[in-house]
Amino acid sequence: MQKYEMSELASGERVISEKVPSVRSVSIGFWIGAGSRDEKDDRAGVSHFIEHLLFKGSASYDAQQIAETFDAMGAELNAATSREHTVVYSRVPDRHVEEAVAVMTDMVFAPAFGELDQEREVVLEEIAMYEDAPQDLVHDLFSQAVFGTHALGRPVIGTADVISTVSRRSIAAYHRSMYTGANIVVSAAGNITHDRFVALLERFEHGRSAGGRIPVRRPLVRTPAPGLRFQRKDTEQYHVCIGAPGISRADRRRFAASLLDSILGGAASSRLFQEIREKRGMAYSVYSFASQYTDTGLIGLYVGTREENLEQCVEIAIEQIADIGAGNLRAGELERAKESLKGRIMLSMESTSNRMSRLGKSVITDTELMTFDRIFAEIDAVQPEDLAELCAVLLAPDGLSASGVGPDEDRFRRAVERANPALVARAAA
Repeated sequence: MQKYEMSELASGERVISEKVPSVRSVSIGFWIGAGSRDEKDDRAGVSHFIEHLLFKGSASYDAQQIAETFDAMGAELNAATSREHTVVYSRVPDRHVEEAVAVMTDMVFAPAFGELDQEREVVLEEIAMYEDAPQDLVHDLFSQAVFGTHALGRPVIGTADVISTVSRRSIAAYHRSMYTGANIVVSAAGNITHDRFVALLERFEHGRSAGGRIPVRRPLVRTPAPGLRFQRKDTEQYHVCIGAPGISRADRRRFAASLLDSILGGAASSRLFQEIREKRGMAYSVYSFASQYTDTGLIGLYVGTREENLEQCVEIAIEQIADIGAGNLRAGELERAKESLKGRIMLSMESTSNRMSRLGKSVITDTELMTFDRIFAEIDAVQPEDLAELCAVLLAPDGLSASGVGPDEDRFRRAVERANPALVARAAA
């Protein structure tokens, strides 16, 4: 059972940690409630840009010192940006925790925003890399198809236009407004006590005044009508996503949603994997996916396949969705999905990084931290009719959006018409 402790520093940061005495490492994460959905249109991508710039020097360390410090410890140091948060994280040997906290604290709270133009070019290259990777690009197009002009529809990485022109002053202003005590959670898991972790944070944050607030996030008041997005590229395959808005992370149906994902396309025994790849050999990569946000979510499927298989792949996928929505679960299918989900959760907890992430992400997203017994009870409580109803509601044909990357938009539209004919008709009107 996961046992954690929580505190709040004078500067406003919330601190949560779990002691794991059986390991010789500590995983540390600084979680900031700043993601791409918090940006204005003319600052699209600044959260991700700042994530890069945190590694380019701070008040006490230059970029090379930061890199050399963690290399010398044999430690990992990385960061990530999502639509609703940014995280800077590390896994270090327990004897080096003090040094790691000192550097990470300085990176997060006192970045120098050095090497701005050099790093600007790096991010522009990253954007270009995504543009050249259709299996990634199609997911950004899918978010646009589902959420339209809302910030949730923008790519996390930002746009080349903004990254090329955003100034140091604008970046610093965004950092000041978002990287405040009330909007930051620091989490740790590993061979460290909570009291020692808190004392280290207080020591290296000494002198910082309490301030800031948790920014008010613009909610998705009304879900846009289903959308269609396509980008023409001379690819060997068509890359397609089909799906719809999902559920929020606080929705009690999230356990049923996880099981639906597992049955539909989230595992090797899932329907999409078996029907499209294993039985017919029509795709190498085919899967379902689900994301949950503060007030909504995303659920869908992806397939990458050659032109001659495209329409049949979409048809099979829609048939499987309809079959699940009609309540036609196969013998042992739900039970296997439940045991698989519980097993994956238990195995993930053997990693201090995963334990740290679970703690930090739960607090920064204001999600209830359930005990594992409670989680497993919620999973076991899902009934076949719960799964069928959720599938029928979330993936109803007239609510489906679609995105695609490939050589011919007409061919893509003919395939998508099998999923939601009205969607293609509206796009053509």
